[in-house]
Amino acid sequence: MAQRTSTGHRAAPEHTHPDDVPVQTALAALADPVRLTLVRELAESAEWSRSCGGFDVPVGKAALSHHFAVLRGAGLVEQRDEGPRRVNRLRRREFDARFPGLLELVLRQDDPPREA
Repeated sequence: MAQRTSTGHRAAPEHTHPDDVPVQTALAALADPVRLTLVRELAESAEWSRSCGGFDVPVGKAALSHHFAVLRGAGLVEQRDEGPRRVNRLRRREFDARFPGLLELVLRQDDPPREA
């Protein structure tokens, strides 16, 4: 795992490269509705433009930190500190190289289920 140094009061986040992620870890990270929302919102945002507090998800700060840690551990998200803010980017290019087509599938908004 690569680690950046931090100049702030908190330790820099550790990042797992997608090449080091088993498919089960990637699928588990994407299976959670909150994490899926985070990934979808990051996919629609410019890189490094979204701070951790800028997402409208129904969880507190501690749970949100946990969700971002899971996404980092799955190689989906990279984070860096910019002053007091921690900003994010979706590692789409790297993740797509490791798991071609997976992000495309999960980022699609599914059609509602059809009635029989």
